[in-house]
Amino acid sequence: MAISNHERVGKALELLNVGLKPFFARELQSAYGDGWEETVRGTLSERQGGRAANWDTTAMIGIMIGQWDQVFRRQLGGNDRTLLHECRDIRNRWAHQHAFTLDDTYRAFDSIQRLLLSVGAPEQAAEIDRQKQEVLRIRFEEQVKREQRKVTTAPLNATPAVGLKPWRDIVTPHPDVAGGRYQQAEFAADLGQVHRGEGSLEYRDPRQFFQRTYLTEGLRLLLTGTLRRLTSHDGDPVIELQTNFGGGKTHSMLALYHLCGDIPPAELAGMDVVLRDLNITRLPPVRRAVLVGTALSPAKRYKKPDGIVVSTLWGELAHQLLGKQGYALVAEADQAGVNPGSDALRQLFDLAAPCLVLIDEWIAFVRQLYGVNGLPAGSFDANLTFAQSLTEAARAVPHTLVVASLPASDIEIGGEGGKEALNRLRNTFARLESSWRPASAEEGYEIVRRRLFQPIGDPSLFPQRDAVVRAYMDLYRANPGEFPSEVREADYERRLLSAYPIHPELFDRLFNDWGTLDKFQRTRGVLRLMAAVIHTLWERQDRSLLIMPASVPVDDGTVNFELTRYLDDPWVPVIEKDVDGPNSLPLRIDRENPNLGRYSATRRVARTLYLGSAPTLRAANKGLEDRSIKLGCVQPGETVSTFGDALRRLVGGATHLYENGQRYWFSTQPSVNRLAQDRAEQQREDVIEQELLRRLREEIKQRGDFAGVHLAPASSADVSDEREVRLVVLGPFTPHAPPSKQARSEAREVARTILETRGSAPRRYKNTLAFLAPDAQRLEELVQATRQYLAWKSIEDEAETLNLDAFQKRQAETRRKAADDTVKG
Repeated sequence: MAISNHERVGKALELLNVGLKPFFARELQSAYGDGWEETVRGTLSERQGGRAANWDTTAMIGIMIGQWDQVFRRQLGGNDRTLLHECRDIRNRWAHQHAFTLDDTYRAFDSIQRLLLSVGAPEQAAEIDRQKQEVLRIRFEEQVKREQRKVTTAPLNATPAVGLKPWRDIVTPHPDVAGGRYQQAEFAADLGQVHRGEGSLEYRDPRQFFQRTYLTEGLRLLLTGTLRRLTSHDGDPVIELQTNFGGGKTHSMLALYHLCGDIPPAELAGMDVVLRDLNITRLPPVRRAVLVGTALSPAKRYKKPDGIVVSTLWGELAHQLLGKQGYALVAEADQAGVNPGSDALRQLFDLAAPCLVLIDEWIAFVRQLYGVNGLPAGSFDANLTFAQSLTEAARAVPHTLVVASLPASDIEIGGEGGKEALNRLRNTFARLESSWRPASAEEGYEIVRRRLFQPIGDPSLFPQRDAVVRAYMDLYRANPGEFPSEVREADYERRLLSAYPIHPELFDRLFNDWGTLDKFQRTRGVLRLMAAVIHTLWERQDRSLLIMPASVPVDDGTVNFELTRYLDDPWVPVIEKDVDGPNSLPLRIDRENPNLGRYSATRRVARTLYLGSAPTLRAANKGLEDRSIKLGCVQPGETVSTFGDALRRLVGGATHLYENGQRYWFSTQPSVNRLAQDRAEQQREDVIEQELLRRLREEIKQRGDFAGVHLAPASSADVSDEREVRLVVLGPFTPHAPPSKQARSEAREVARTILETRGSAPRRYKNTLAFLAPDAQRLEELVQATRQYLAWKSIEDEAETLNLDAFQKRQAETRRKAADDTVKG
């Protein structure tokens, strides 16, 4: 029987309740003692009261938020507090029978899973992860049934130079990417899963893993140092891996894990060169131990198949290396939850060497012990002194290597406990650690390219690829004022070659802009997004020369999901209205303007702008310059100015597009530009006329040599009939046009009436009148400028009511002055 999304979320909330309770009770008891229930009960409603064992998820989350400063900030970080609020909102929506889409369900699962991992509930988190993958599978199947990728809003048009091959004719995606059979989890390396024989084959199988792994300079040095340490007395005994979230720590550990596995290193892709450089032909059998903090709970004891019950990290380490024999060396310390000391660990390594110890997510485990006593895993201090003993023992015993990952981003560190644990572990490792360099940006290009695309197999295709790269360089050098200056340099040609078939600008946006988002995870996030992009482009028969920012099919459901899942703000309505989709403004502009439509120029500009806007919305230097926008859009053979025209039209009509000088960005808040445009269109003709008359009254105060000036006379009776010379200024909507068959001069007719009569009597002094009238050919320009002036003035006057920020206030003032100058001429 099919299960609804509402039911799926309900089951996930049940798992959250189960996983949250032990942590919830433990932390409150640690802070308030055995009377903690009575201490916090007063914060609950009468309906939520009763025994703590019966408190629902809403009650627990409410208490955690309310007791944050006093209790829970010790273990959890700011990101976890955000997760608490998100989970409370999910619970409220579920309780009030709100509908959940598959996207909503996935987001709910993701938030719940992250919170469960933070509170040390790996079993419940693992079950949520399985449900997440099921939702992704269902979501993909539904998209296939609806053929959303084939029935798109409109094909993206492009007219690259004749004679150049599109990327799809030169390089082919891996079958799982081209066919859309990949799962998002396949890009998430999990050391614990691999050690248990679980996870996708590309991570579990050593040969597949190395075939799709690019050996960066940092990874090559890591592998070299490991081989030296395990085969000789050379090499560092302790290595600390520290990068930001998604920086490649776990992937590097997996490389070491497989290097020391059952497959001879010489049979692993790329390792032959490393072995030859070290003059090593084989690696002796290596014992491996894997400790993953998020897979272990400090509140649990784990019974092994041989009957041994393990409580601590050191008990787990000893048992993995030597089973019962190893555990016996630390048994008393494990059962008491105290540090076994470096001597016991040295004995363990003497018996186990050569051995490799991999510790991932260490902080996630240790921070749960902060300020808490009596757990099976030992105290906070015991675990940190164990770290010191571990490093000392590894240094003392040859052929022993300890590799540990430490986080650099707040999302992984957590609260006070995480920060304290990180500082102390850093101090411990600082005395012994070997440096490790994560992948550079350009190495990241190769990592992504190798994972997503098959190697170019036909040698005759390399000249075709090179011709495309040269054409791009010719385009950039022939139009120096249209693109950023650095793209004309020889180094950029090298980047185009190394990133092919993905344009370096797309990589730069993803790694430099999207990579700053806490949840994006850099390389992993790029892989997830680009797998969806490439699959969609492959199905749509995309014929572009390169995959550029403008190529990213924002209108595709999966791609749209990947581009919004990491963002806190509601971007979907912005995309549908101003970026891409069946009812979007860019699609309408392209359809109404054939010169733009032949390139899909406005859609391509909008896509490029979105990629450069969404992740930088809260940055000081948000958005993109116009040259970078063109860099993300234009292909060889296309007219650059067309994309500038598309940008101008988009600025004039988009609801959420902002500009400041030559910089442009989308926002989730409607821009003042759009507000001004709406107000300008709403200006009545009589209001415009009054504004122009007001300005004319100011002008005619200086009447010069005229005896008098008559402004916009309602009839001929309003104009004096005297000997002195007078000026008659006709009204703003009484224009003069040169004589023609098509147009009549309204000003000439009014002037004739005034010259012939004054009221009901004939005029005597006709030759003393001079007339001034608006130019019919420029009247519309004047009216539009006045509309703009009135619109911007009203916005400037209502700045406080409209809650404009400082930038918007300056923009309103600048635009009002510019429109004023235009009206003045």
